[in-house]
Amino acid sequence: MAVLLGSCSLAPPYRVPESTPVPAQYQELDGWKPAAPMDELSRGNWWQLFSDPQLDALETEAAAANQNLKAAYARLQQARAETRIARADLFPTITASALAERARTSPNSPRFPPGDLTTGNDFNLEGDFSYEFDLWGRVRNEVASAKASQQASAADLVSLTLSIQAELATDYFNLRSDDTQQTLVDHAVQDYRQALQLTQNLYDAGAVPLGDVAQAQAQLENAMTQAADIHLQRSQAVHSIAVLVGENPSAFAISVNSLPPALTPPGVDTDLPSALLERRPDVAEAERRVASANAQIGVARAAYFPQFSLDASAGFNSTKASNWLSAPSRFWSVGPQLTVPIFEGGRLVAQTARAKAQYSEQVAQYRNTVLTAYQNVEDSLAALRQLEQEAQTVAAAVTAANIALEQAQFRYRAGAVTYLEVSSAETTALQAQLGAANIQTRRFNATVTLIKALGGGWRVSDPLLSNN
Repeated sequence: MAVLLGSCSLAPPYRVPESTPVPAQYQELDGWKPAAPMDELSRGNWWQLFSDPQLDALETEAAAANQNLKAAYARLQQARAETRIARADLFPTITASALAERARTSPNSPRFPPGDLTTGNDFNLEGDFSYEFDLWGRVRNEVASAKASQQASAADLVSLTLSIQAELATDYFNLRSDDTQQTLVDHAVQDYRQALQLTQNLYDAGAVPLGDVAQAQAQLENAMTQAADIHLQRSQAVHSIAVLVGENPSAFAISVNSLPPALTPPGVDTDLPSALLERRPDVAEAERRVASANAQIGVARAAYFPQFSLDASAGFNSTKASNWLSAPSRFWSVGPQLTVPIFEGGRLVAQTARAKAQYSEQVAQYRNTVLTAYQNVEDSLAALRQLEQEAQTVAAAVTAANIALEQAQFRYRAGAVTYLEVSSAETTALQAQLGAANIQTRRFNATVTLIKALGGGWRVSDPLLSNN
């Protein structure tokens, strides 16, 4: 009977919660050209797809020194310890104690034997044994819950790692975009300064009105303001990267490195939608939280039933040190103990209701995580497709703006137009070039976001999940 009851568990049979039906393909995949998997690369080092040595070095440094990752790893170690603590209840508890004291008892105490000595010694050496029979699976469900929480912590570490990697890559491409924009604006400042000098010379010669000089001066000042603002953005991007890689921003620097205008982001293998639930660490974390909550229902149900334990103690006790460890000083006791809940004031019912409600909460969180995962992929695919089209139109705009600028400058030197037309053409050309740089960066960042949405190179078989 004890063996049969020992295999009993009051937790509901666990099944992974059903989510929304998995589509055959992503809705925004039309027109998408997936890349062939690069099997020579470690799937975990997804940033190597960009073939940027500086990014590779920063990602490696972040993996070793990021403080948020260190904190998440410490939380995983705590979860592993919690699992070992819960597992310890499956085994007997054995303790030993020793006592040597001299004490005086009040003769006026109602429990004082008449004629006994008020002062005496007490020498005691005792060993205790206690073991609870896990008849209803309470301890085993505690272990199962702790194990599932540990696996959730492992998935949380992987999810945080992926987020930090993606944030670092995004900040890095934003930094390189700032460098590109800084180069464009600095070049424009030089051109505007030369234009201002030319306009001033023409004004001095009486060829143009004073308004042209003021227009050229305003254009130069605006460009210098824009250059200073880009410099501020770059400084803040460097500081953000410093924190991600565990460096002090006051002593961290990254050299200027613009993105080549013709550089495009690499293609990404999207896999089938059904594989997304295996690749996303946050989905795995949410599922393990459900499993942990399911086991806690069994723990709450087991509290309704009697607890059986076996307790034993043995040792030596004497009033004299000379015969303390002799055979007549021996004592022992052994016997089972039964604890039955009689009246708890509704506590057990409330604990079970709470466990069921926590399970329902985790199921809802899991389903929402799955829905969010598909949304992230669809958003990224849509962004990449639209941005590719925008890249083509902005490239055409840059070409047209440069032609318009050349024509305006030619007509201005011929005295056919005022400087206002030249200024307008120069502003249009600069904004088109900055727009092209911005779209290029957004395409790189959208690629990073897609890789993150697909789970990076992570798999359910990650060793963190099975490591105790």
